[in-house]
Amino acid sequence: MTAPAAPTRTYDDVTVGEALPPLEIPVTRSLIVATALASRDYQDVHHDPELARARGSKDIFMNILTTNGLVDRYATGWAGPGAVVRALRIRLGAPNHPGDTMVLTGTVVTKTDADRRVEIAVRGTNSLGAHVTGTIALSLPAGAPR
Repeated sequence: MTAPAAPTRTYDDVTVGEALPPLEIPVTRSLIVATALASRDYQDVHHDPELARARGSKDIFMNILTTNGLVDRYATGWAGPGAVVRALRIRLGAPNHPGDTMVLTGTVVTKTDADRRVEIAVRGTNSLGAHVTGTIALSLPAGAPR
């Protein structure tokens, strides 16, 4: 799950259609519980397997705030520390359960010269299918790459 820090990408570096490298995230019980607690989401379906099953799930599952943060991390990890997140829109699908792996992938879909904005279509899949789909918009600095 850990990747080396990327240098800041510039707006001129990026091309529409460019694919971001995939990022595999092991979905552990600790990740699900710790991130739910860190985001102050105390819903029992994120930490109590018996109650999650009683509510129709096969086990506990990741909350949307964690998924939101992982999508943000994926895009900003690719873009580097000079990127500024301008918008993030996601939709959840199949749940992320412990023991699975979510693979995030992305593609640059638009560039807007006026504010050096880059929009990336993001998809996170696991063994059940698409866990998350959406877009993230970043402003990137101008100039030559560092």
